[in-house]
Amino acid sequence: MSDSINELKKLKEKIALGGGKDRIEKQYSMGKRTARDRINMLLDEGTFVEVDTFVSTRATNFGMQDKKIAGDGVVTGYGQVDGRLVYVYAQDFTVLGGSLGQQHAQKITKIQKMGIKMGAPIIGINDSGGARIQEGVDALSGYGDIFYNNTIASGVVPQISVIMGPSAGGAVYSPAITDFIFMVENTGKMFITGPEVIKSVTGEEVSQEELGGALTHNAVSGVAHFMDETEEETLNRVKELLSYLPSNNLQTAPSVELSDDENRHDEALNSIVPNDPNKAYNVKDVIEILADNGEFFEVQEHFAKNIVIGYMRLNGEAVGVVANQPNYLAGCLDIDGSDKAARFVRTCDAFNIPLLTLVDVPGFLPGTNQEHNGIIRHGAKLLYAFSEATVPKSTVIMRKAYGGAYIAMCSKHLNTDMVYAWPNAEIAVMGPDGAANIIFRRDINNADDPIAEKDKKVEEYRQAVANPYVAAERGYVDDVIEPSTTRQRLISTYDMLKSKRETRPTKKHGNLPL
Repeated sequence: MSDSINELKKLKEKIALGGGKDRIEKQYSMGKRTARDRINMLLDEGTFVEVDTFVSTRATNFGMQDKKIAGDGVVTGYGQVDGRLVYVYAQDFTVLGGSLGQQHAQKITKIQKMGIKMGAPIIGINDSGGARIQEGVDALSGYGDIFYNNTIASGVVPQISVIMGPSAGGAVYSPAITDFIFMVENTGKMFITGPEVIKSVTGEEVSQEELGGALTHNAVSGVAHFMDETEEETLNRVKELLSYLPSNNLQTAPSVELSDDENRHDEALNSIVPNDPNKAYNVKDVIEILADNGEFFEVQEHFAKNIVIGYMRLNGEAVGVVANQPNYLAGCLDIDGSDKAARFVRTCDAFNIPLLTLVDVPGFLPGTNQEHNGIIRHGAKLLYAFSEATVPKSTVIMRKAYGGAYIAMCSKHLNTDMVYAWPNAEIAVMGPDGAANIIFRRDINNADDPIAEKDKKVEEYRQAVANPYVAAERGYVDDVIEPSTTRQRLISTYDMLKSKRETRPTKKHGNLPL
């Protein structure tokens, strides 16, 4: 038996070296870590259990019969993050460039199915040259199986993709289906077709970084959600994200011990929002005042900056935040902002995370570019997402809430549980200034002093329509509150809503306006 054990140890030591010491050193020289290094950085020390250690390729074409390397370019298994079970796979670029073949894919799909059955998050670390050309349709079949499992797992367990190297061609669609994508600056790349193909087809010259680097996908395309300078920083952020998420759709997110005062009032909120509806401020300042210990975990920070999304805690419980950002495009809703917010709302709803919406919105962004690119369809996604969500929902109207954007930002009309307004809130079809120009145009034009007459009519409209008390009289606002009491009221609200149960008509699924 001792000889067999020694042989086993030697085999595992050889497998642990992946493509060998030279290729490992090359990986390090590129500023990248190995697959096993990354797993060890992610998981709690000593908790990783490898699965399918000895699996190797079955391909025999084009010299592959001489490349039967155990592991087949991906390390798979399970372990713990902060004591919670997770499933993980990490592609090994030192083995056949991390390329995906039939056995490689089967290792990943086995882990996916285990994650679904056991109800635990699935984390994929991508570093691959793409489909293994020598395996032809078997490689493509492998991608299809992974995509299918991504889809089946969607809304059941959190799925996180970490891009730490190339992810090209069909490989990009697995991350795209998952809930969150992290990218490492300079080394993480995602694109359907590379720069060489683009140049040959369209004549465009573009670098890999400009085409599909971390900044491109975080700030321009919106494909990715996070980017960090180093692999260690990236994996630490993955851990932080997991702390806000439940393990599956039948659980709630972990609670943490409250180290902040649940009855804390902050007088700064009484003056943080300017009375002038045209003056900007940073809504993140509001979020940080409301949050436990001022901690806010922002998602998609660099994309569609007119909408701010992310997680915070109230009384130790995770809450998803959607907020208009007056500092950017005056907080208008546009195509990208609507998509960003809608996807986040659906993610929170899938995983039982209550929603908080902070409203200061002048409307949908006007312009032919927005109309021609489908703002109607994209804006409808946000309406649909908020209406569909059955988690506890509360809304605070801080200042402006005009037109269809008022409705879209989780208004009472979308079955929101509690809606609060601050005393200076304006809720109307449009701003008092524009409304006065339309309703009282004749009076203003015929007045001896048009400017004074307009000011008078603006105030008349504000008193008659554009204030929170009119909406409160009709039950569209549940209470008008002093801003400094907002945190206390929200904590009370979510505590009251913990037992919320809501059923919907039986159906296969809705038809989201994609």
